[in-house]
Parts: sequence; structure tokens; C-alpha cells
Amino acid sequence: MSTVPEAPTYRSGNTSVAPLITTPASARAAALQFLDTLAAEVSSGNVDLPCFPNIVIQIRNALSDPATTPETTVRIVGAEPRLTARLLQTANSAAFNQSGKPLTDLRSAITRLGHQLVQSAAMAFAVQHMKNEQSLRSVTDQLSELWKDSITVASICLVVARRSKVSPEEAFLTGLLHGIGAMYIIVRAVGKLGEFGDQASFMDTISGWHASIGKAVLENWGFAEEIAEAVGEQNGRERELKRNHEADLTDILIVAVTLAEAQKRPQPRTVEIDGLGSFAALRLTTQHCDAIMAHAERQLGSLQQALGC
Repeated sequence: MSTVPEAPTYRSGNTSVAPLITTPASARAAALQFLDTLAAEVSSGNVDLPCFPNIVIQIRNALSDPATTPETTVRIVGAEPRLTARLLQTANSAAFNQSGKPLTDLRSAITRLGHQLVQSAAMAFAVQHMKNEQSLRSVTDQLSELWKDSITVASICLVVARRSKVSPEEAFLTGLLHGIGAMYIIVRAVGKLGEFGDQASFMDTISGWHASIGKAVLENWGFAEEIAEAVGEQNGRERELKRNHEADLTDILIVAVTLAEAQKRPQPRTVEIDGLGSFAALRLTTQHCDAIMAHAERQLGSLQQALGC
């Protein structure tokens, strides 16, 4: 019987992340080789996400340029009618329209949402676009489930950020983007999944790689360093924090990912937070966590409707 080589690791910062090993030997080796190739590819700056609309990157580039005028942003967004519709729907959703006053023009919608939420709406448009692509029909269910999880994490990020000095809108965008590495892997695996064993095992294997790959993708696309860093460290529950550390975007995402996983469990849910630095940095107790999950659940329906879940 042949021996399968030790699973490679993909390094992010000072942390080496080893993938979970749950598939039969030959399928496991094929999956690990595929993931190792993707990791090397994105870390070298070569990012290729089929069917991902370029307008999302155009918007990100425009909004990061101080010279970009509101008219320029309106022109870029307005060139894609489906994105315009998504933006208006998001701006008029209960989650982001506290006044209850409906908007009908694109410029007002962009002004109400702000840069981070405009990028969030653009990401929602991109995911819907990919789910509708014929070439990706075989992974539509996986993309839908991933996007649903991303909205849940973003919803929790929004609530948790309000307990800190971090922008809630930036935290929300980071939550939506936290699964970009898994999306990248799933889309690039289309046509190859049969080589990697059963779907459940392959998805488990992805969990050990997607954060680091997601970080590299976001860095390549030019997203803010703190967003890319948070995505790369999202599984760092044992994160060691310096004394007097002030809660940052990474802490918020770690907490949100942890609580989103807890939400999937049946009641009564318990969240073990003892010894977890990010929870301590945000001064969260078990009671706080219960309240945060309840609040996030109340706004989830509105967010799912606005963001196309």
C-alpha cells in the first residue's frame, strides 16, 4: 500500500495552517495537491476566479481613490443595471434604511450606504451572477450555502463592531468577504471534484486552507490591509494579544465566525469563550454573546433579502 505524503501547509503571516485529512488516500492526495497549487498560485499574485464580474474590482478601485467623485461612482455602478437594482434594494432594506424613507435614485442610494456597503452590495451582485452562470451550475448549492453563511457572519460583525471603535460598515464588508477563499477554491474545483472524493470530505479539507487563500486573493485585489489580515486570521481563536490591546477588525471577525458556528447548533446553545483573547478584548460575556446572536438573527431576514440569499 502506497504512503501518502504528509499534508502540506499554506503559510499566512506567522501561522502555518494544516488542512484536515478526512478523505481516502488517493482522493486526499489529489485534493491536497490541488489546494497546494492554488495556494502557490494566489500567493504569487496570480488570481483567476472564473465568472467573477470585473465591475466589483472596478468599484473597489474607484472607491479607494480619493480623487473619485460621486458622479464617477454613479457612472460605474449605473453601467450594470442589475447591480443598480441590487444597490437600491440594499439601501431601501430595513437593515440599512433606519428612516424608512424609500430612495429611487442611484446617487442617493450610494450616499446612504457609503463606500463599504456599496462594495458589499457589489459583492452580493457578483455572487448572484456566479450562481446564474451555466458553467458553475454544478456548485450552485455550495455557493448558495457559502453566501448564506457569509451574510450570517456579516450580520454578527455589524452588531459586534458597534461595541468597538471599528467601523460597523467595514466589519460588515469583512464578514461578507470572509469566505472568499472557499469561494475561490470551489469555483476553481469545478470539473475536478470527482478526483477529490465525496463532497463533504472535500469541504472539510477546504476549511484548513480557505482563510489563507482568501487573504491572498483580497491582497491581490487591493482590499484594505486590515480586511485581508482579518480574513487570513479568522480561525485564530487562540490569538495571543498584547496587554492593553484594543479590539480590532480581526477580533471582530474571529468572534463573528465563532458565534455563527454556534448559531447552527440546536438550543440550548453554549459558547465557550474562556481563554479566547478576542472575546476578552471586546469584553464579551456569555450573556453578551447570547444577546448578539439574538440581535443578529432578528436582522438576518432583511439582510438575506437585500443581499440575494
